[in-house]
Amino acid sequence: MITGYKISSDTGDMDVSVIHGYISKSYWAKNIPLLTMEKAIKNSLCFGVFTDSGDQIAFARMVTDSATFAYLADVFVLDEHRGKGISKLIMKHIMEHPNLQGIRRMTLATSDAHGLYEKFGFKALNSPESFMELHQPDVYK
Repeated sequence: MITGYKISSDTGDMDVSVIHGYISKSYWAKNIPLLTMEKAIKNSLCFGVFTDSGDQIAFARMVTDSATFAYLADVFVLDEHRGKGISKLIMKHIMEHPNLQGIRRMTLATSDAHGLYEKFGFKALNSPESFMELHQPDVYK
């Protein structure tokens, strides 16, 4: 157990400036507008990790109907807090959340954290030929 941190799913606890500051520089959502990030937070099941002093140091969100499907997005741990097990802590909390029990399919996209997600049961698509996407990587330019 990691001490000195708390996890909240209350969107009112989320520090939008920290979240937007990180995500807007990320490889997956570079230049995302603040209003878009605020809307995404409002419409998702969010998870924030906070220090005992209340500073937000990590974030993740699930886009879900809380019944059949969930998409894990925007997962990050601030650089200065990496290597302490925070990513495993937030993933454990996500996977145990009551609103995510009994979900038939959870998906995510990552270019660099496969090892983390495999520890929680995620794997490459069983039948990638069944999945399609409409991807607009330059939408925030």
